[in-house]
Amino acid sequence: MTVTNENSGTRIDEIADGIHRISTPVPPGDDFPPGFTFNQYLIEDDEPLLFHTGLRKMFPLLREAIDHVMPIESLRHVSFSHVEADECGALNEILAVAPHAAPLCGKIAAMTSIGDMADRPPRVVDDGETLSLGGHSVTWLGTPHLPHGWECGYLFESTTATLLCGDLFTRFGADHPPLTEEDILEASEQARGAMDYYSHARNSGEMLERLAALEPGILACMHGSAWRGDGAALLRRLAERLEA
Repeated sequence: MTVTNENSGTRIDEIADGIHRISTPVPPGDDFPPGFTFNQYLIEDDEPLLFHTGLRKMFPLLREAIDHVMPIESLRHVSFSHVEADECGALNEILAVAPHAAPLCGKIAAMTSIGDMADRPPRVVDDGETLSLGGHSVTWLGTPHLPHGWECGYLFESTTATLLCGDLFTRFGADHPPLTEEDILEASEQARGAMDYYSHARNSGEMLERLAALEPGILACMHGSAWRGDGAALLRRLAERLEA
């Protein structure tokens, strides 16, 4: 573990071989009493990839953390689950300092937002398309409206069986270990009940079963700890909750 900024508490931890979780806590306060965390995931490889950019105003913290592992200028791919400030708010700031990087997204995100918003044209990936980064390979899985956003999707890294799963298991709180094996479903269900941020797509169960069939061993969550265990079973339990 490396704390990269003492003032913000931003830290970077390797949660799988070559995959680093960057996390910035937001302590409990008047705006959000439970506290929160914003996570990004860096895949260190021949063609490094960042999943989530974090908020635009948090870019200096992100840059500082990445530079503990590699020069941010070396980034080649900047990906995200869907178009929101915490997912891709710092996209153009990254592109400005990483001259060989490009947004990596699905067709819907490129068509509706990124093709216009980004300062560099996106690398568009088809649903189910696999991209080699060198020692790692990532596959784009489109999941429209799961949990929200028409353009929503995830990346599955096959060599470490890591599913970069965005907002699927959001949890409150600012003090989370980088990687946990404790049950996270109940805490994430409390957050879902409090904020009601799911779109409840008609085929959510089918999409979750597709993710479960990959048998992920690590779920790289956007808010809270990354999780290690039987990812297929956990995703199917989530599907049961949504169907109920």
